[in-house]
Amino acid sequence: MPSICSIAKQGVSAALSAALVLQALPLAAHAQPVGLPSMGAASSAELSPMLERSLGEAIMSQGRRDPTYVDDTELSQYLTTMGRKLAAYSPGAVPEVEMFGVRDPEINAFAMPGGFIGVNTGLIVASASESELAAVLAHEIGHVVQRHIARGMTQQNQNSMVMLASLAGALLAALAGGGGNLAMGVAAFGQAAAINRQLGFSRDAEREADRAGFQMLTKAGYDPQGMSDMFGRLMNASRLNEGMGGGSWASTHPLSIERMSDVQNRARSQPPTRHVDSDDFWYIRAKMRVVQGRDAVSLRSAAQQLQDEARALSGVRKSAAYYGLALQALQRNSLAEAERNWTLASEDGRSSPQLAKLSVDIALARKDNARALELAQAASKRWPDRRALGIAYAQALQNSGRHAEAQDYLRGKIRQWGADEPSLYQMLAQSQERTGKPVQARRDMARYYTQIGAFAAAESQLQQARGMSSDFYEQSQIDVQIKEVRDKLAEERQLLERFKSG
Repeated sequence: MPSICSIAKQGVSAALSAALVLQALPLAAHAQPVGLPSMGAASSAELSPMLERSLGEAIMSQGRRDPTYVDDTELSQYLTTMGRKLAAYSPGAVPEVEMFGVRDPEINAFAMPGGFIGVNTGLIVASASESELAAVLAHEIGHVVQRHIARGMTQQNQNSMVMLASLAGALLAALAGGGGNLAMGVAAFGQAAAINRQLGFSRDAEREADRAGFQMLTKAGYDPQGMSDMFGRLMNASRLNEGMGGGSWASTHPLSIERMSDVQNRARSQPPTRHVDSDDFWYIRAKMRVVQGRDAVSLRSAAQQLQDEARALSGVRKSAAYYGLALQALQRNSLAEAERNWTLASEDGRSSPQLAKLSVDIALARKDNARALELAQAASKRWPDRRALGIAYAQALQNSGRHAEAQDYLRGKIRQWGADEPSLYQMLAQSQERTGKPVQARRDMARYYTQIGAFAAAESQLQQARGMSSDFYEQSQIDVQIKEVRDKLAEERQLLERFKSG
């Protein structure tokens, strides 16, 4: 059914690029506040928390369709769970944090308006412990808590206004769609990368984020030494990459001896804490090592690193290394190799949600739908909170031709997770189409497109649905949906036009 599925592949790279533009907005030193946060009239009047959140959502609407966006339910749930755990101990009000992955080997993370935080796969892979990863996320949440982005954006200087106008223009182009606007999106990405290399948060803003982040890190139960260790690792990496044009986290969040000393002193002042890394961390880390591979060289390097870890390590870390090798084999459709590595990862009866999901994926790849369904059902019952397993079970139902059951199951999961998992509506639409419900299929596909910010595609699906229906009551409901989509599109355009005009 091309009218439902083909449009999902459309979009441009403007949004995550624009996110980096926006990341750069508050970075110039003269645009940063001094001292602890005391939000003045400009910030509260010109960029309220609600408006800031709306701007973040507008960026994410396009960013979720960017090729570098890691559309991986396991990663998103892991990062967002960690982020919200940290934010629960923030020293001030913070919007609901949403973390997302970016396929990039550079060690980087960045905060955007409204609590959206991008995390490079390179940062996850480089983290030697869960506390090190949590330290960087806590620091980024610290920028959100202190509202450094909002405060930088509302400074009335030429640079920030030009950058903000560029951001809004790129997003408006992405909303409009079309081949001509694709070039504009690419141009925005180049501008964003250049700004990101050249600018950094001020010393005062970085110290504020360090202190807020350290408080969150320790209160959430992570090892405070993790921040000191990660900052030291990043400082060394920054020195090694000097002159190479790299855009690592340390270059956009300049690490100084003073900051290092302050973090080290704070860590020493804390009572000894031993945080045990979760199994999730090691499996997600191995997965991201595979995910970030873009070419034959990087994929071979990832395989060698995983093989070295599998030989040298034990316990969950050994299992995670074999898990990564199994994932890579599955990507190549080497199913026998994937199965062998999965068996090695599962030695001694070891189990995890990630291993369970991989076993389902291997069975689906073998077209053994009965086995996939059996495995997915057992795993989703054992780990009912894991969204990836719930989605896998629904997929197994669909592949087994049990679309009526899939619809009932998906509706239940939409009630439970719908706001965070747009793909559930997409899957529901596919099953409805297969069971002769084309009108409802397009209405639910429109809900999927609305959630990911593809408003024009959503309206197209609704117009198709209206043309297929002969029921006046149903047509009236669809008319309401069309108006809601048009209103959302108009609101987003108005928001971006406001920022574009400065």
